[in-house]
Amino acid sequence: MKLSDFRYPLPRNLVAKHPVSPRDHSKLMVLNRATETAEDKRFTDVAEYLQKGDVLVVNETRVFQARLYGKKEKTNARIEVFLLRELNAEENIWDVIVDPARKVRIGNKIFFDDGKLWCEVIDNTTSRGRTVRFNHKGDFFKIIERIGLTPLPPYIKRDPTNKDKESYQTVYARVLGAVAAPTAGLHFTKALLKKIEKKGVKIAPVVLHVGLGTFRSVEVEDLTKHKMDSEYYEIPAESAHIINKAIDNKKNVFVVGTSACRAVESSVTSDGHVKPARGWTDKFIFPPHEFRITDRLITNFHLPESTLLMLVSAFVGHEFLMRQYKRAIKEGYRFYSYGDAMLLL
Repeated sequence: MKLSDFRYPLPRNLVAKHPVSPRDHSKLMVLNRATETAEDKRFTDVAEYLQKGDVLVVNETRVFQARLYGKKEKTNARIEVFLLRELNAEENIWDVIVDPARKVRIGNKIFFDDGKLWCEVIDNTTSRGRTVRFNHKGDFFKIIERIGLTPLPPYIKRDPTNKDKESYQTVYARVLGAVAAPTAGLHFTKALLKKIEKKGVKIAPVVLHVGLGTFRSVEVEDLTKHKMDSEYYEIPAESAHIINKAIDNKKNVFVVGTSACRAVESSVTSDGHVKPARGWTDKFIFPPHEFRITDRLITNFHLPESTLLMLVSAFVGHEFLMRQYKRAIKEGYRFYSYGDAMLLL
């Protein structure tokens, strides 16, 4: 398939700028691959589709306050520093994106929090990318949790608020390291998860630290030439055991989100089981693709031409999916990170 196959027009008013409250009251479109039928539900209805012995795979990554604003030495020019990835914890070295990039050169220092925290630019990586070394006292993540802002996606055209610190985070977020939320998981409440567990469903946590590459445009028409950004992931041994038991018992593995899906599909044994792992994955899933672990997928409505849309298309079937996207627009579903959800059976 080609990049142009994944274009679709979306009215701007359907891009959700705020989440619904409570978070499990969003709409849920349920698609059945076998019958190519669709139902309109509420997200709380998702529990009806899970049965005893099934597994719910969730991504426990936690978003940190990655957007910092500081002042350049001497000129006091306002500079945004978006934290991407910690390269060396001992030396406090990070990959970042800076804006405006034309004002930030190697050797420049940028000061934050009235000078209590600063960084020095030590290398250029891309047109807006820089490598910096931070100088700080104390726990770096505690500092940025206090002074940083929630890294809302670029298509949410508003400033982040204190409410976003909670709402742009899953209720099970535990492992700090993402600069974007695994948004399919934002719909779950603790009460809904408890209801699902009471049915005899096991929850299997994994980690994939979602990077800014999740929003990066695909720039080649030939999808085989696209290169995904690498993202760190972990599949604990206990979670692998839970998933494999469900596979052996012919129960369904429900995966929450494209990030968790990429994690489990990146660590598959020759006999179709998942293996414990930790490391980096640049796995790009697009049609056609054979999913080895994922039986059911919970996801949001995704950006045109995005790798997330391509993964969902590979799972449910391209023509069927795009027909339902067209219907979702007609029915007023809310799109993207704070939008409504899909359950793909």
